[in-house]
Amino acid sequence: MAKVGFIGLGNMGMPMAENLLKGAYEVTGFDLNAAATERLVDNGGSRANSLADACNAAEIVITMLPSGEQVREVYLGAGGVLASIRRGTLLIDSSTIDVQTAREVAQAAQNKGFA
Repeated sequence: MAKVGFIGLGNMGMPMAENLLKGAYEVTGFDLNAAATERLVDNGGSRANSLADACNAAEIVITMLPSGEQVREVYLGAGGVLASIRRGTLLIDSSTIDVQTAREVAQAAQNKGFA
């Protein structure tokens, strides 16, 4: 069973995470809204207490965030995704963001050895 760290459990992210649970993925979710993570737990997922917790054991990290600023912070910030994942982790950002931010984060990931 593949381990997924899912960051951003809002209107778009929660249904995506729930579908992964139905597909027999092990999903650990992180969201600033405690009610969202509680809903994920109620549906069979696990709660991460930090971004690092969501990423540490994940084979796949999926983000679904509302803005480019948040994507930059989540991926590039101290204790963020790029600081917390291990080699071989698949990164999927499903956020609707500007091209410049997507390229900036992709370049930062590439600079750290992630394709």
